[in-house]
Amino acid sequence: MEVITDQRFRRTMKYIRALLILGSIGLGLLVLLVTGVLIYAKVQGPPPLAVPQSSLYYSDDGQVIGESNNGEKRYWVGIDEISPHLIEATVAIEDRSFYKHNGFDFKRIAGAALADLKAMAKVQGASTISQQYARNLFLEHEKTWKRKLLEALYTIRIEMNYTKNEILEGYLNTIYYGKGAYGIQAASQYYLGKNAADLTLAEASMLAGIPKGPSIYSPLISEENAKDRQKIILDSMVKSKYITEADANTAIDETLSFVGEHSHAVTQIAPYFQDAVKQALKNDLGLDDRTIELGGLRVYTTLDTEQQELAEKNVSTHMAKDSQLQVALVSMNPKNGYVKAMVGGRDYVESPFNRAVQAVRQPGSTIKPLLYYAAISQGFTPASLVRSEMTTFRFDDNRAEYTPHNFNNKYAGKEITMAQALALSDNVYAVKTHLFLGEDTLVKTAKQFGITTPMENVPSLALGTSGVKVIDMANAYSLFANGGKKVKPVLIKRVEDHRGEVIYEYEKENERVLKADAAFVMTHMMTGMFDKKLDGYSNVTGSSMINDMTRIYAGKSGSTDSDSWMVGFSPQLVTAVWTGYDQGNPIEIVAEKSYAKNIWVNYMEDALADEPIKNFKAPKGTVGVYIDPESGLLATDDCPVKRLTYFIAGTEPTKHCIDHLEHDAEKPTEKKKEEKKEKKTWYKRIFDWS
Repeated sequence: MEVITDQRFRRTMKYIRALLILGSIGLGLLVLLVTGVLIYAKVQGPPPLAVPQSSLYYSDDGQVIGESNNGEKRYWVGIDEISPHLIEATVAIEDRSFYKHNGFDFKRIAGAALADLKAMAKVQGASTISQQYARNLFLEHEKTWKRKLLEALYTIRIEMNYTKNEILEGYLNTIYYGKGAYGIQAASQYYLGKNAADLTLAEASMLAGIPKGPSIYSPLISEENAKDRQKIILDSMVKSKYITEADANTAIDETLSFVGEHSHAVTQIAPYFQDAVKQALKNDLGLDDRTIELGGLRVYTTLDTEQQELAEKNVSTHMAKDSQLQVALVSMNPKNGYVKAMVGGRDYVESPFNRAVQAVRQPGSTIKPLLYYAAISQGFTPASLVRSEMTTFRFDDNRAEYTPHNFNNKYAGKEITMAQALALSDNVYAVKTHLFLGEDTLVKTAKQFGITTPMENVPSLALGTSGVKVIDMANAYSLFANGGKKVKPVLIKRVEDHRGEVIYEYEKENERVLKADAAFVMTHMMTGMFDKKLDGYSNVTGSSMINDMTRIYAGKSGSTDSDSWMVGFSPQLVTAVWTGYDQGNPIEIVAEKSYAKNIWVNYMEDALADEPIKNFKAPKGTVGVYIDPESGLLATDDCPVKRLTYFIAGTEPTKHCIDHLEHDAEKPTEKKKEEKKEKKTWYKRIFDWS
């Protein structure tokens, strides 16, 4: 009997040793497995925490003007930009041991498993905030073992590489609060119309209850359910010693007012401008479409919302509702290139094609200032004389002959100055100058002025027959307005990523591309289109705008059969306006031919209404003298009209006009001179610049 017992004992001990060995091996394998997982998680490093977020677009003064439209509202805010009440409410209801565990609350897991076992169903969750954050970031909410293992791995990586505050910040920025609102900032704005930083205890405890079931606990769906959930959360905050019973009672009794509207769900401001900004993000900054739409960017633009509103108002006011003409407008600050307003068409919904930056149209006579700048740089002056008469140009290289025509086939039939030719938009003068300089000169000059479209090397180029973009013309005239310094259209001042880190910031160049003296001489000549003193044989091209002007402008209008332009500037603002038919049909209605000018002058007056009136300042190397506009010679007291005209020093005329001496038997008396002064109109006083 004793032998049998001894054998049983030995067998039992053998089994126990085997079990201990197996247990040790299992434990060793478990330790190795856990160690391997931890090493793998460490080697993998911190997981990226970027999630899809709405990109926001801001105006020059910081106003939100739009956002990427992906159906979801996501705005990342730092932990210090979230109300402490909301943080405490969330921790109290979702994960009381958040600051104590390392990603997994094993006591809570065991309790949940026991509760599920008793109920024979899934009745209690055990996921920590870290686990939920991992799920929100990286995983689909499918109920599989693979998903659970991946969730655990991501949770470990998150806990190993990020602080508790960083994890909590990420969680609060990614959880879903219903109605397309992801994250507490979007939820605060949608439900209460305020930022997450400003939530009261009552508001925070209400919002903290929504993620458990947005379709059940949203106060906009069921105020009763939301109130019950709020009470549970306040009780949890009391148990966690975040608040007192008195605080909870006060909060539960507080009446809340709900908005139910996303803060940026407004009519999009400047949609054509925003499209241009998105193209700049892609083409100039090299960002991909997903980053632009879902990267949570903060794009700070140059748009002036007031000027944009004025631009749209003037387009609407000065174009007949039933007109089929389209329009484009670009307004820039010539000092830094900031685009302040942009109109790409009459109705973005009907036609999102952006005519301000995409359309290529013939500029007509608005190209002439570039041509005459080249001429001034090569020895021409505002007083250079060229005969204006119908002229046919014939060429030695078997090219077809070319006969340019003036508007209404009106010609001076005599020599006229460059100043007159520009103000009256004489085409013969322009073509003669173009051919004299060499047809490639204007091609090179256009590139110098920032024209990006190709220029055709032909005689008619002087009359603007090669297409340009509206934004390029605004940019070209900006070089005149700022005295010849390089500038380019700027739409974006700064771009920040979803963490607030600057990934792009515009830096202004300080390079001179034009001769300051020649640029100013041209600028001053361009004031002539608004000066009736230069009216030699027909109205100056800006005569219809003079009565609407209260300050000095320089500019040039232009037209073709199917295009109408006005480009001009003050020292503070440059604006280019184009009107015409998309299909290039001729503009035949007389009233439609004045749309561009009317929009331009009224917009400029509105946009600059609160700005001081400034003159264009003559730089060193220029000389201003009074000349007789017709002869181009120094004016005398006998000349009936004289205009202050600027020249590059050393090129000003030295001879006096004698054309009018023989017509006057005697010089005007002092009384007559005083009468002439008294009759001088307001625009003559402005444009004398004396």
